[in-house]
Amino acid sequence: MKFLYILYQYLIGFPLIVVVTLFTALLTIVCFPWRNGKIPRAVQVFWSRSVLWLLLVPIKVTGRENVDSQQSYVFVANHQSFLDVFAVYGWLPNNFKWLMKKELRKIPFVGTACAVAGHIFVDRSNPRAAMESLTYIKAQLHDGISTVIFPEGTRTKTGEMGRFKAGAFKIAMDMGLPVVPITLNGFYKSMPSGQFFVNPRSRVSLHIGKPIDISQFTDINEAMVAVREKVAEGLN
Repeated sequence: MKFLYILYQYLIGFPLIVVVTLFTALLTIVCFPWRNGKIPRAVQVFWSRSVLWLLLVPIKVTGRENVDSQQSYVFVANHQSFLDVFAVYGWLPNNFKWLMKKELRKIPFVGTACAVAGHIFVDRSNPRAAMESLTYIKAQLHDGISTVIFPEGTRTKTGEMGRFKAGAFKIAMDMGLPVVPITLNGFYKSMPSGQFFVNPRSRVSLHIGKPIDISQFTDINEAMVAVREKVAEGLN
């Protein structure tokens, strides 16, 4: 059974994902003048959901009622798998910009589409460039535009959630925006780092927590600990 499922992924699932990805990237580039509009967003949501559908990965989403789609937030999520991006992009009800590593800019069509859509690439090896990226993302956080950040910085290698970094919380404090914890569950078991296929009968979930007023904390470290605890509450 596992062999047939993996065969399906490589012969049918992944090729169709490539086609849908190219279509989405090209349409995103064409829609540059309306990059924050409903049509590009709808296309990107369809793309993300299609990836999990084609890989036969059902997802349970809870907590969408906790956020207002017209409000700007800083969303922070744990990072378990390559599939996390599709779950957040496909089921988070808010329009947002990713803060992503600069290496993704090199992916043909996809990198260009991400840049056109307004997502920000971060050079993690250059602290000065990384700080400039935070300035760029803050300039976009208005009129209901949010950002999503994986504060661990990279996918977990063990399944355990790593330490959070301060960037997301600095943005929230500087902008006076609420932080919303997102808990991604089951994605590590579904497709751990270094594995190039999805495990059969995967079950994953995404929970959107209630917004947290960042001004209640005395410093960034206190905020990071509190939000990390909220993300961890839904893990199993």
